[in-house]
Amino acid sequence: MEKKEIKKVVLAYSGGLDTSIIIPWLKENYNGCEVIAVSGNVGQGDELEGLEEKALKTGASKLYICDLTDEFVDDFIIPTMKAGAVYEDYLLGTSFARPVIAKKLAEIALAEGADAIAHGCTGKGNDQVRFELTIKHFAPDMKIIAPWREWSIRSRDEEIDYAEAHNVPLRITRETNYSKDKNLWHLSHEGLDLEDAGNEPQYEKPGFLEMGVSPAAAPDEPEYVELEFEKGIPVSLNGTRMTPKEIILKLNEAGGRNGIGLLDIIENRLVGMKCRGVYETPGGEILYFAHKYLETLTLDKMTAHEKQRLSITFAELVYNGQWYTPLREALSAFVDSTQRNVTGKVRLKLYKGNIVKAGVWSDYALYSEELATFGKDEVYNQADAAGFINLYGLPIKVAAQVDAALAEKNK
Repeated sequence: MEKKEIKKVVLAYSGGLDTSIIIPWLKENYNGCEVIAVSGNVGQGDELEGLEEKALKTGASKLYICDLTDEFVDDFIIPTMKAGAVYEDYLLGTSFARPVIAKKLAEIALAEGADAIAHGCTGKGNDQVRFELTIKHFAPDMKIIAPWREWSIRSRDEEIDYAEAHNVPLRITRETNYSKDKNLWHLSHEGLDLEDAGNEPQYEKPGFLEMGVSPAAAPDEPEYVELEFEKGIPVSLNGTRMTPKEIILKLNEAGGRNGIGLLDIIENRLVGMKCRGVYETPGGEILYFAHKYLETLTLDKMTAHEKQRLSITFAELVYNGQWYTPLREALSAFVDSTQRNVTGKVRLKLYKGNIVKAGVWSDYALYSEELATFGKDEVYNQADAAGFINLYGLPIKVAAQVDAALAEKNK
């Protein structure tokens, strides 16, 4: 489809710097096309305030604000957490938010009869892949416009220049212009002083952290939390039944005030470069920790080890934007099977950035104190170990005997 044929564009709109200037840019460069803005609410909170007025003032014909929080938690966060999927210590906060947003973009674009979908992802980042692979799944014939791959703007300072020239209202300044992504799971920080790997993150600087405090500023007294799971899904916090979304939001508060969930990482992007980011994931880190703790009690050795290996693949699929693929679906089916007996209660102690195990219980526990005890027991005959070792070590013994015979022969 040629530019002149594009009359209506659906834009993934956050109200941030990138997507704010894209509205006038699209109208300038695509024949005054109609721009329909779509904001997916994945828990970014007050970032959604005043968004409609801003979008319309900037040139959009309308704005959809779609509450995706329940779908985000139930269909993306929880399956990824159950898989134990972690990408280089990163808990995938931006990664699995993109497919749920892109899915809604495609649905609205098709319903509106749009000619194209636009997004504000840069040509250096991972998000362009995550958005576009999802769009290709739900709207395979839809044209995709990525201004960062077309326009002459090359820096965030130049973006601000463009915004000022086009009277686009901004909530940031040149001095505070970290690149951030926020949802109910995490907050990421990139850019400015963080681009120098030699700079320590300014955790103690007022306003830098938004979801919690630094460990140094956390209370001097520990806080305990108790989580209950049913088939790997969190169902209760401190004895109160809640939805997974409610539990995550409460854990964000507990983790935040105790300095939990800070990650400073130099990660390997999909597009081939390394980048540095600081992430805040207070509730997510607690939830992952608790779930893994319960699995140590309820999963057998071979299942646990195979699941651990496959969790790396799962994380790479999520990170690389391949949520809607046969392999991810197959891995989720495997994970769901492993979670059949991951039911029980976990107690954790939160203290100055640390999570300490404080007890785990399950009716499906494979751990037996009677078997594992160093005291006297009546269920394990230690003499049986001799026969086991003889059989288990037989290949080693035979190989050593062969080596010795060959050495003797070659003297």
